[in-house]
Amino acid sequence: MTHPFLFLQWLEQQLHTHVGEHVTYTWFVMLVLIIVAFLASRAIKMVPSGVQNFMEVIMSGIENLIEETMGPKGKTYFPLLATFALFILVSNLVALIPGFYPPTANLNTNAALALTVFAMTHIIGVKEHGLGYLKHFMGPILVLAPLIFVIEIIGHLARPLSLSLRLFGNMYGHEIVLMIFFALVPFLLPVPMMMMGVLVALIQTFVFTLLAMIYIAGALEEAH
Repeated sequence: MTHPFLFLQWLEQQLHTHVGEHVTYTWFVMLVLIIVAFLASRAIKMVPSGVQNFMEVIMSGIENLIEETMGPKGKTYFPLLATFALFILVSNLVALIPGFYPPTANLNTNAALALTVFAMTHIIGVKEHGLGYLKHFMGPILVLAPLIFVIEIIGHLARPLSLSLRLFGNMYGHEIVLMIFFALVPFLLPVPMMMMGVLVALIQTFVFTLLAMIYIAGALEEAH
C-alpha cells in the first residue's frame, strides 16, 4: 500500500534508513506512549486529574478485564497485557490522522506481536508447571495422547497466524477504504468512516488483548 504523503517520511530520508513506514510509525507510537506515561506519573496525586485521571481509568479497565478473564494470577501479567493493549490501540487510532500510517496495518508488526504472545504463553506455562506443562498437549485419555498432541500442536501454531492476520486484515482494509474516500471526496464524506474507524480500533484492540489473556490463562491452568 503506497501512501501519497506521510508526515514522517522525511525522518527516514534524514537518517538515510529504509526501515519502512511501519517501523517509523512504531517508533512514533512508542514515543507517544512514553510521553503520556511521563505526563501521567510525573506528579501523582491522591485525587487524580488530567492525564493521570485519564490513564488511571484505562489502566483500571484493563486490570478489571484481566482479573475477570484470568483470575487473581493474571495480575502478574498486567504489564505485558497492558502494553499490548495500549500499543495496539494507539497504533490503530493513528490510522485516523491524515498523513499517518498505522503500524498495525503491516503484517510484520502484527506477526511480531502475535509471536510474542505465542512465546510468552509457553514460557509462562513451563514456568508455572515445569515439564508437567506437556500434559496440556496430551489430553485426558492416554491412548489418544499421540493424536491429541498433533492436534494441539497444530492449534497452537495457528494462534499467531490467526492473531496477526485478524488484526492486519481489519486495519489494512480500513486504511485502504479511508485512502479511497479521502482521494475521491476529501471533505465531510470520510467523517463517518473515521467514526467507524474508532470503533474498529477499539474492537480490534479488545479482541487481540482478550485472546492473549485467554491463551496465557490456559497455560496457567492445570492440565485435565
